[in-house]
Amino acid sequence: YTAPDSCEGRCGEPPSEEDECHCHPGCGTLGSCCGDFDRHCGPGGFSRSRDSITERELLELSEQLYGLDHNRARPGDIALNPQHRAGPGETGHGRDLSPQPLYKHVNEELFSKPTYSSFIKLLDNYQRATGREEEVTAEELREQDTFLGEAMATELMRTLFAFLRHKNRYDSEQEFLEDLKGMWFGLYSRGDGEQDSSGFEHVFSGEVKKGKVSGFHNWIRFYLLEKQGTVNYLSHNFDGPWDTFPTVLGLQFSWDGFHKEVGSAFVGSSPEFELGLYTLCFLARPGRACHLSLGGHSLSIQTFPWTKSTYGGGRRFIATAYVMSP
Repeated sequence: YTAPDSCEGRCGEPPSEEDECHCHPGCGTLGSCCGDFDRHCGPGGFSRSRDSITERELLELSEQLYGLDHNRARPGDIALNPQHRAGPGETGHGRDLSPQPLYKHVNEELFSKPTYSSFIKLLDNYQRATGREEEVTAEELREQDTFLGEAMATELMRTLFAFLRHKNRYDSEQEFLEDLKGMWFGLYSRGDGEQDSSGFEHVFSGEVKKGKVSGFHNWIRFYLLEKQGTVNYLSHNFDGPWDTFPTVLGLQFSWDGFHKEVGSAFVGSSPEFELGLYTLCFLARPGRACHLSLGGHSLSIQTFPWTKSTYGGGRRFIATAYVMSP
């Protein structure tokens, strides 16, 4: 949960022009060290350079997680109808340039898999309007625990945990589970002090703020609402290079009349795949572009921590996480 201007967990990290400040041994000469470089990375500092997550490790681990997404959609499970590809000047006007739905077919047997079914149960737990306090019931808390438990039972999430434990981010699986619950489901205020939002609600379920769709980066949620007739697909402005699932789309849509100008999303990935990649990037590169590799193709994820409140002794909630599309 380091801020982009902190060296916590970043000692020895190779420099990047995208970083606000640096934590490598030569940053003092360049005058680019983060303000807490000495505290964390100096002699006797709190962070060890071997605990930083390198660019190569991100590329290697993301390829590994990609290969472990055993619950992803297979060829034939999903048929898309992308229709109109919007140019740079066409994404903001809200016109429907694609008269047909985006999804021609989804094999809904996918949704009977434990991580999918427990994920879908979470989607109706939220009021989408920011500024309206969320009331969390005992049943909804159980649904959160069930989903995280099913996710942790997958080889993908166990592999992510093993990597993070090796990097001294967590001592036990239980500690990791509790932190997943805090960063993703902990409530904070996007409005006027009401506990009206969480990372999970924003990223996966979607919100409406100031008359526009905010967040909403999940293909399962999109498909289910399109099937109900409450989401209207307008066009796409990016279609990733993958010829199998998961792929990535940048798309424009309306949700009960509220417009989303550009909403990027994985398509065909399992819930645990998205949870795992977003969590990895939030821990490794919070507030910065997180460069990954999936099936030999480059991909970047952007996450931001919520800066106005914390949990668990100063840890940051997830404000947003999404795939970056050109």
